[in-house]
Amino acid sequence: MNIGVLGAGQLGRMLALAGYPLANRFTFLDTTGHPSAGIGDVMIDTDHKHLEAFLAKVDLVTYEFEHLPVPLVQAIEAEKPVYPSSEAIRVCQNRAEEKALFDRLGIPTPAYRLVDSAEALEAAARELGCPVVAKSVTEGYDGKGQAVLRDPGDAGDAWRSISHPRLIVEAFVDFVREVSIIAVRGRDGDVVFYPMAENVHVDGILRYSLAPMPDLDTAVQDTADGYIRALLDELDYVGVLTLELFQGADGSLLANEMAPRVHNSGHWTMDGAVTSQFENHLRAIQGLPLGDTGARAPTCMVNVIGREGDNAAILKLEDAHLHRYDKSERAGRKLAHINLIAPTHEALLDKVRACAALVPDAPEPRFSFE
Repeated sequence: MNIGVLGAGQLGRMLALAGYPLANRFTFLDTTGHPSAGIGDVMIDTDHKHLEAFLAKVDLVTYEFEHLPVPLVQAIEAEKPVYPSSEAIRVCQNRAEEKALFDRLGIPTPAYRLVDSAEALEAAARELGCPVVAKSVTEGYDGKGQAVLRDPGDAGDAWRSISHPRLIVEAFVDFVREVSIIAVRGRDGDVVFYPMAENVHVDGILRYSLAPMPDLDTAVQDTADGYIRALLDELDYVGVLTLELFQGADGSLLANEMAPRVHNSGHWTMDGAVTSQFENHLRAIQGLPLGDTGARAPTCMVNVIGREGDNAAILKLEDAHLHRYDKSERAGRKLAHINLIAPTHEALLDKVRACAALVPDAPEPRFSFE
């Protein structure tokens, strides 16, 4: 198949790399004018005049990011199959719609309020109790479009800094770790689940993902599987879906947000799982049988942000796998990731620390189970 991808960044690049062994071809539609996929057939469409030519080339369409105009995706759906659907994008790109879906399906979330003014933000902060985090209802990601209020009096500054007409305000959660569950649903409704990963964020940007977790109770994994299956079935979803959660000391889970695509916290699957999230996404959207999601061994993904590391030294580490995105260095930019694999979690942690020392500005790796 010739698979059309909306967007042309590193996620699209990794989809293509997973799809070539299946004899897929890839056509990317880039609307930014700055594609970085560096692979496949890239069509730059900054003037929005090439959609017809794009659709004429492809058999079906998927996407690597969810910040797309819903009417555009709906128009494409009228011409070609699109997986996941425009309804998934509509919900996932709007935090208010997303929270409403969680509520409807009985998926617990942190206490929240929706506000449309600085005064309403201050009132919500008083009601929920500071600290709270305020986020733009749309468009925010990787820590952008949000602010932490440590006092209700911070509302005016927070409102101006976010500069968005509607915000969602969430109570802080007393959690022991941030985790994510990634699942894949096929066109026939079959669902498979990856082991949950522990994620370490700094300034809203993911730095480490580790899976499987050595101390995760089976019941917690089952609970997460149930939450994400409910979402998949409700949306009649096809492809990879990611659900980020907070885990409390008692094992309870609170949903933070979901992403209708392959996800940074699933990059560990490229080398650490029997079937990567990228291959399974392509299997799902083409109606092929889904692959085994089991972990081969304890694995940790290390993000490379802003500046490249000492790649030669990194590749000297045993069972280290470097995935570069062919991007120029820039503060805050995701340039690459490294997957580290070891026979035990103790050995893995030693390897992660050795690797972090070779990556500029990498935070000290700390995991909840240590």
